[in-house]
Amino acid sequence: MVEPADRPSTAGQRLGATESFGVSTLEPGLRPPAQPPGRLVSIRVQMLDDTQEVFQISQRSPGKVLFDLACVHLNLTEGDYFGLEYQDQRKMTVWLDLLKPTLKQIRRPKNTILRFVVKFFPPDHTQLMEELTRYLFALQIKRDLACGRLICNDTSAALMVSHIIQSEIGDFDETQSWQHLLHNKYLPDQDAIRDKVTDCHRKHVGQTPAESDYQLLEIARRLEMYGVRLHPAKDREGSKLSLSVAHTGVLVFQGYTKINAFNWSKIRKLSFKRKRFLIKLRADPAQNAHHDTLEFAMASRDCCKIFWKISVEYHAFFRLFEEPKAKPKPILFTRGSSFRFSGRTQKQVIDYVKDSELKESSI
Repeated sequence: MVEPADRPSTAGQRLGATESFGVSTLEPGLRPPAQPPGRLVSIRVQMLDDTQEVFQISQRSPGKVLFDLACVHLNLTEGDYFGLEYQDQRKMTVWLDLLKPTLKQIRRPKNTILRFVVKFFPPDHTQLMEELTRYLFALQIKRDLACGRLICNDTSAALMVSHIIQSEIGDFDETQSWQHLLHNKYLPDQDAIRDKVTDCHRKHVGQTPAESDYQLLEIARRLEMYGVRLHPAKDREGSKLSLSVAHTGVLVFQGYTKINAFNWSKIRKLSFKRKRFLIKLRADPAQNAHHDTLEFAMASRDCCKIFWKISVEYHAFFRLFEEPKAKPKPILFTRGSSFRFSGRTQKQVIDYVKDSELKESSI
C-alpha cells in the first residue's frame, strides 16, 4: 500500500492538513489586496480543512479585503464560488457582505470566527476548472455529510465515504482502513454501514486523490439535497415547509423532500415584507392563473432578509453575464434594501480561467 506521505497531489496538502493548501496551477502569484489606512485588526477564519488562519485587516476595510486575503492564502483563482459566513449578534448565520466594512458587521472580532465555505453550488462539478477548487468542494461535501446536512441513502453515503477515505489514506488495507473508520467521523451514524464503506473502498485501488475528489462530487451532485441550505417557513395554510435557493431557482421542501420548484425564468420578482417572503411569478395564460404571487411566512423579518439576499446573489451569479453595476444613491432617501450582488458571475469566472489558460499556453 502507498503511504499517505508518498501520494502526490497538485492541490497541495490533503484533508486534515496542518499546512497551507499549496498553489493554483493557473495563477501562481495572487497579490494581497490594497487596504485603506487605519488601525489593523486581527480576524480569525476557519478553513474547510478545519485549520484556522488569522488575517490582519484595516478597521475600515470592506468585507472583500478579508475575503480576498483568504483566497490569496489559498492561492485560489475560482474564489467566487465561496464566501465567509459567521454568527451575528442575534446568533443567526449570515454571509459577510463584501461591500460593507467588516467591523460594522462583526461587532466583536476577537470573539468571532468566520468560516470559509462553499456559497454557490454549480449544477456540474466539471464547470470547476481547477483541481484545487474541486478539492475544496470535496471538503465541503465531507463536512455536509458529517453534520447530517447532505441526506442520502446508505448506498450513496457509503460510496462517498469510501472515496473520501481513498483520498486520505490511499488503497485499501484491512487493518489501516478499519482503524481509520474507527477514529474518524464521516457520518452521524456510520457504524451501521461500515461494512459497505470497506467493500466500496476495496474497489478504488490505484485511484489518486484528485480522482477521488472527482468521483465524490459526481455522486454528490446527483443528490436532491446537494448544496441545499434549508430556511424554515410556512405556507398560507400554516403548514411547515422549508425554502432553499439553487442555480435553477427557488425550491420548496417538506422535510427533506422537494415538493415544488420555481425556475428563474418563471420568477418576475422576489421581495419580503416584514415576516413574509414573496415570489411574484410571470403570468401564464395557458393556466389562467389569477394569483401570481406566492407568500411564505418565516420566523422573523431578519430571516426573510437573509433568504432574500442569498436568493438575489444566486440569481445574479448563475443568470447574469456580468456583475450588476451599482445604482446611483438617491438624493433624499429610499425605502427598502440597497443590497446588491458583488463579485464575478459564474460566466465571468469561467471566461477568466479559460483566458488565463490560453495566456499560459502561449508563453
